[in-house]
Amino acid sequence: MEELSYQRKITIMIAIIVAMFFSSINQTIVGVALPRIIAKLGGMDYYTWIISIYLLASTISTILVGKLSDIYGRKPFILSGIVIFMIGAFLAGTSKDIFQLIVYRGVQGVGAGIIMATAFTAIGDLFSPRERGRWAGLMSAVFGISSILGPGFGGYIVDHMDWHWVFWFFLPLGFIAFFMILILFPRTQRRESESIDYLGSLFLTLTIVPMLLVFSWAGTKYPWGSSRILVLLIVAVVSLALFIFVETKVKTPVLPLYLFKNRVVIISNMVGFLMFAGMMGALMYMPFYVQGVMGVSATYAGYVTMPMSISMFTLSAFSGRRMTKTGKYKKMALIGTAIMVLGMFLMSIMNSILLAALSMAIFGFGLGLSMPVFMISVQNSVDSKDLGVATASVQLFRNLGGTMGIAVMGTILSTSITTKMKGLTSINSSINSVSLDPAMAEKLVQFKNPQILLDQTKLIDIQNSLPIPIQPVFTQLIESLREALAASLSNVFITGTIVLVVAFVLTFFLKEVPLRTSVKYSKS
Repeated sequence: MEELSYQRKITIMIAIIVAMFFSSINQTIVGVALPRIIAKLGGMDYYTWIISIYLLASTISTILVGKLSDIYGRKPFILSGIVIFMIGAFLAGTSKDIFQLIVYRGVQGVGAGIIMATAFTAIGDLFSPRERGRWAGLMSAVFGISSILGPGFGGYIVDHMDWHWVFWFFLPLGFIAFFMILILFPRTQRRESESIDYLGSLFLTLTIVPMLLVFSWAGTKYPWGSSRILVLLIVAVVSLALFIFVETKVKTPVLPLYLFKNRVVIISNMVGFLMFAGMMGALMYMPFYVQGVMGVSATYAGYVTMPMSISMFTLSAFSGRRMTKTGKYKKMALIGTAIMVLGMFLMSIMNSILLAALSMAIFGFGLGLSMPVFMISVQNSVDSKDLGVATASVQLFRNLGGTMGIAVMGTILSTSITTKMKGLTSINSSINSVSLDPAMAEKLVQFKNPQILLDQTKLIDIQNSLPIPIQPVFTQLIESLREALAASLSNVFITGTIVLVVAFVLTFFLKEVPLRTSVKYSKS
């Protein structure tokens, strides 16, 4: 599509951006509304499945569609992705119970993965790597904008409308995106000589699904050493071995192994993996600090994470323009990862809301500066015939990093809390220091779980329901819980800092290949 006029490319990109915004705003709008939806449908025990199934489905569809779009072109897939996502969103709004919602969120995840894979790859079809920087930065900014607008919309809808509208509110935008892509996006010819790697696709799926389930469940739903986790790990390892064997034999592999002989691809994907592990740690566990330690309500806790979104999309746009202007990217990657390290370190020592917001803003600056770099560096280093699968590999490693980061940091949090609680002897001594009937003593002991700190309204109701002589004991109990949670979260953020330091060091090994001024790749 390099031969298209620049004006035509602009109109196509507008259509792609609308499709991307439709997908991302629907994801961010749902997050803040899920607790209210679960309250209506029931099934709190299956809450994590709503998140896990979406991630699983989007990861699988991203990597599989990457290669298929190299063969059949991007247009049919981005159209089908929009349709599948819209169907999933509509059905999710009709859910009668938690199990229906899980299934329909899986359908949405399939659509989202297809949209993601084809949208970023389409930039590579339209523009040279030198020009791509500007557009990659803009695409990253779309996520930043949606993460700012989405929670506000989601909160407003569940407060003032029926929860079903969380899934239906932006459906008209999906129709607009579909017809814009249908009319504006050119169709490309199929590569007749290439076949579909069905066996490789099967074993790749059987590798990714158990692996993501392990890191979604281990340490939370099941112990790391449980039989379920071990069986899933064995299935993932065996499937990976079979996948590698198949990919060395087939004519057109779904994920060509020769891509990973490319130093730029390997380093970029490793850094992306680590970056997203750190990013998800910041996003998932900052609310624990703001609500649990500082006592801020859930409504206002979102404002503490907002600086990260604002700084991310601002710096993403700058990063893209800078790459287009200079044709270089390594220095920005180094500066960006270094700033992320600083932001995460500040989270480990924060002791106020102001410092929490500042650390999130700094982290967002680093993320926005570096995130577009690694996508462009991969696209710049591969043959144009592998553009789709190479781009999909970037999304794959980012998703894996985010999932594993959440799981590992969650395990560190729960382990640290258990250790800290054992060391806080003041709780039991405070309970024993006053005369309590056995029922009241047992009730107070139950509050030794720091999770109760996340519901400020419930805390106030409990305290008001206690006899006046017992209230000082309860206050001391809560302070001890906050102390344990704060120390545990500090361990989580220190772990994230170490992970990002490794990403920073790896970035030094990223080979800087001057960004091409043509779409076609040449080894000469």
